[in-house]
Amino acid sequence: MKALRRLFTRLFAIGLTAAAGVAGAQAATINVAVAANFTEPAKALAREFAKTGNEAKLSFGATGSFYAQIKNGAPFDVFMAADEKRPLLLEQEGDAVPGSRMTYAIGQLVLWSAKPGFVDAYGHILKTGDFNKLAIANPKLAPYGMAAEQTIAKLGLTEALKSKLVMGESIGQTQNFVASGNAELGFVALSQVLNPNGKLKSGSAWIVPAFDHAPIVQDAVILKRAADNPAARAWMALLQSPATRALLKAYGYAAK
Repeated sequence: MKALRRLFTRLFAIGLTAAAGVAGAQAATINVAVAANFTEPAKALAREFAKTGNEAKLSFGATGSFYAQIKNGAPFDVFMAADEKRPLLLEQEGDAVPGSRMTYAIGQLVLWSAKPGFVDAYGHILKTGDFNKLAIANPKLAPYGMAAEQTIAKLGLTEALKSKLVMGESIGQTQNFVASGNAELGFVALSQVLNPNGKLKSGSAWIVPAFDHAPIVQDAVILKRAADNPAARAWMALLQSPATRALLKAYGYAAK
C-alpha cells in the first residue's frame, strides 16, 4: 500500500508539471460534472490538481441528467461522462470545444453485495433467484445501468428478474441501495467497491465479463463556456498523465 502511494506521488509530480505548464501562471477554477462511478478517483485528482494553484469543483450524478443540465445552461466547464455518446453529442451540437473530447477511462461492471459470501465468483446467484431485490441504475440515464440491463438479457434473465429490480437515478444511488441493505445485491461500477489498493472494500462481488455488455467507454470534453479557461485544459492534461492511468488501474478501470 505504501509503495503504491509512493508510486502515485512520483507519477502525479510528473503529471502536475505537465498540467501546470498548460495552465501557465493564470490559476483558475473549473466546475466539473463527473459521472457518479468516478467519484473517488475524481476526488483524488482534484486534490492533486489543487497543487497547481487551480481548483476543480466537482459535481457527481448520472450522465444523462448532466447532459440535460448542460443543454439547459448549467455552468459546467468540463463534462466527464460514463459513456462516449453524450460528449460526442455535445460536440456535434456546438456545446463543447471541438477536438477536446477524449477517452479517460473504460469502466468495469460488477455484481456486488454488502454481505460477505453472498455473491459467488460467477454470479450464479442471479440464476438461483435467492434474493428479494436487485439494484441497477436507470438505463436511460446511466450507462452502467444500460450495461446491467444488457448483462441480464445476455444471461436470459430479463423476465425472471423483472419483479426484483429496484432502480437508482445514478450509479451512486444504486450503490447506496445495496450498501444500506435495501437491496441484497446490485450492479455497480467496480471502482465504487474497491479501495485505492485495488482490494474489495467489503462484501462479495462478481466482476462481469466485458463481453456480457457493450464497452463502457467514458469520455470527457471541455464545454464551450470554458474554451478560454486554461484550467480546463490543465485538467484534461492531468487526465491523460501516467499518474492518472496508474490510479485508474488501481480503481478497477480497464486500459483503453
